Amino acid sequence: MNRHLKTFDELTNRELYEILRARMAVFCVEQDCPYQDMDGRDYESLHLFYTDGEGKVLACLRVFWRDKEAGQAQIGRVLTTQRGIGLGSKILNEGVAICRDQMQAKSIYLEAQVYAIGYYEKSGFHVASEEFLEDGIPHVKMEQKL
Repeated sequence: MNRHLKTFDELTNRELYEILRARMAVFCVEQDCPYQDMDGRDYESLHLFYTDGEGKVLACLRVFWRDKEAGQAQIGRVLTTQRGIGLGSKILNEGVAICRDQMQAKSIYLEAQVYAIGYYEKSGFHVASEEFLEDGIPHVKMEQKL
């Protein structure tokens, strides 16, 4: 398993394709939710991802400034294609560390699917909103102070 942390411009065509393919497979096909994944935020994001020996994405997320002046980073598009082996917790905790250590953020924001609240709470996030629908899927806003 290979770990990568790259800006958008550092991604190879193949890496970008594999990240987008994994996001499409999980968020659109698996969850039966057609939505506009490519929202323009990838350009300004740090992309953390793990690949197997053939370049297939096993897990990924992106980190970007939600409000740089306030010191609030955002983590999004968190996924694993290999479940049950601890990779989800590993990549999320690394994303938090990037926000804290590399970006020196004061807090982190994310929007979590309701079923995943416990997953994010294990990494120090707390629910910060009522439930809302995003693309027909129940979500909550979550935050973590650093």
